[in-house]
Amino acid sequence: MSYIILIIGFALLIKGADIFVEGASNIAKKLGIPSIIVGLTIVSLGTSAPELAVSLIASFEGNNGITMGNVLGSNIFNTLMVLGLTAIVMPIIIKKNTIIKDYIINIIVTILLLILSFGGKLLFNRNAELNRLSGFILIGICIIYIIYLIKTAKNQSEDSEDNTKVNILVSTFKIILGIIGIIIGGNLVVNSASNIAYSFGLSDKLVGLTIVAMGTSLPELVTSMIAALKGENDIAIGNVLGSNIFNILLILGVSSSINPIIIAPSLLVDILFLIIISLILGVFLFRGNKEKLRLGKIEGLTLVVLYIGYMAYIIFRN
Repeated sequence: MSYIILIIGFALLIKGADIFVEGASNIAKKLGIPSIIVGLTIVSLGTSAPELAVSLIASFEGNNGITMGNVLGSNIFNTLMVLGLTAIVMPIIIKKNTIIKDYIINIIVTILLLILSFGGKLLFNRNAELNRLSGFILIGICIIYIIYLIKTAKNQSEDSEDNTKVNILVSTFKIILGIIGIIIGGNLVVNSASNIAYSFGLSDKLVGLTIVAMGTSLPELVTSMIAALKGENDIAIGNVLGSNIFNILLILGVSSSINPIIIAPSLLVDILFLIIISLILGVFLFRGNKEKLRLGKIEGLTLVVLYIGYMAYIIFRN
């Protein structure tokens, strides 16, 4: 029965996120918000909503292994599988100046997570954790990042006016309906995944790193692949980087401010792996002095193979 509930939960999460993104994007375009902001904020936040729902519910219930594992697993899945599969289906070609700042912010935020999580353990031999102070720091940086995106958009010269007819009332209803689906689905996923983990003697962090992380990252995968097929490559890769940034800043920030997250020592390897693959992605994207960046089929296949190897490692480890 837990498996059926898990599938239903994932379905509600994905459909809820899809409805939420559609409603929010329509309102944003109607209000004249530039498309880059829609992609980096509304789409990224919308596709990160399942992770947020799962992590918050897990945090309230004290399942911190799922909370931290979910975010790390989702970011690793986004970086390797979402971008990898997207590049295999349709090579990603974008302008260098479109994404370089967000890529650098992604790296900095991931390194900051490493410092906040394991800095106390390395320096003072304390337990590795994200305490409430760390949560407030992450939330504060998240607010600064959103302000930065808004100011960047204001300085752009693109015409963001959209004459498409949008029913504000219907779009608002979609946002509310999407949020309800995300919350209910998140609750079902956490409860059923925990039951499955206990029945097989698996740890919460393993379930968070694998089943839950993959399931809650499906919106990013679908969004990026569809965007690439439609030629919206900036949205395809911007969605991944934006989601990764919000996963760390918003999700872990809010979750740890509610309930401090005790971090298993083994997760140090996962954080370091996330940093390494982010650097590898940078090598793939920024090699050479080209104005346009390209992530082709070979690079995509390499990322997918790295993820398969990582999955084999954490299953064997746990």
